[in-house]
Amino acid sequence: MKSNVDHQLRLFIEIAGCKSLSAAAEALSLTQSGLSRQLASLEEHIGQPLFVRHGRGVLLTEAGKKLLEATNSAYQLVDNTITQLRNQHGVTDGSVHVATIHTLSYYFMAEVVAKFMAQRPSANVALLGRSSPGVVELVESGKAEIGFVYDSAVASDQLEITPLFEEEMCLVVHESSQYASRPSVDLRADAPPLVVFPPSYALRRMLHSKDFDATVTAEVETVDAMLQLVSLTNGQCVLPALIPARLLQEYRLVRVNIDYPIMKRRIVGVTRRGRPVSSMTALMMEIARESASKAGARS
Repeated sequence: MKSNVDHQLRLFIEIAGCKSLSAAAEALSLTQSGLSRQLASLEEHIGQPLFVRHGRGVLLTEAGKKLLEATNSAYQLVDNTITQLRNQHGVTDGSVHVATIHTLSYYFMAEVVAKFMAQRPSANVALLGRSSPGVVELVESGKAEIGFVYDSAVASDQLEITPLFEEEMCLVVHESSQYASRPSVDLRADAPPLVVFPPSYALRRMLHSKDFDATVTAEVETVDAMLQLVSLTNGQCVLPALIPARLLQEYRLVRVNIDYPIMKRRIVGVTRRGRPVSSMTALMMEIARESASKAGARS
């Protein structure tokens, strides 16, 4: 049994953090039944239950709280020491998973990842495009070491937040649109029907408020699909003003400033609180901060 205790304690810490066997099993890429067996074995070894099961997940018992307090700090110390040793010896290979909202892939993340790869050519970068809740979930679960998202989507005490820059939205229309030659539009007064993202996306939620409620003509899940549909239907959509003009030109689209409502959002970087930050993750965040100062100047 002793040879398995360390492994089972790691699993126990993950279950406590997720507050759910199913969520912990998913984060660890294990089956729920296999994780349950490991937990039962640890509880048998200790001689008392560590969790109380309920309909929505699990709660720590008094024994579980005592064990978590001891093991969590101990393993954090071990993990931090390993990370420091790797950093001191210049270990720069391996992989880093980066979660990002879709829109940032078109004007921010490409520059960040390119600069990172230039400095860490032996590293492998996996860029995971998601909706705002999806980015938060990936970082919380440990499936991504770092994420880039709108601050309004981050309501989690499990994440460390690094503010980056603020961006403003614009109206994107076909070059033959009645709005294309106008310097700006009032969305409430003009009420143009919009191609939008699904309700779970932060940008979609910006289009529905007590002062303005957008008229929706179609829903799509990607920026490419949105641009193509707007181009083919001579329609309209709302996207960040930092979307490159060259990309819009491919679809014969142009940007128009929005007078009302003013829609601005702050982009932030997020990492998992309480977990050691590797040298590669720290470098990615540093590069993001440098690129953010340029993006903020252009906005």
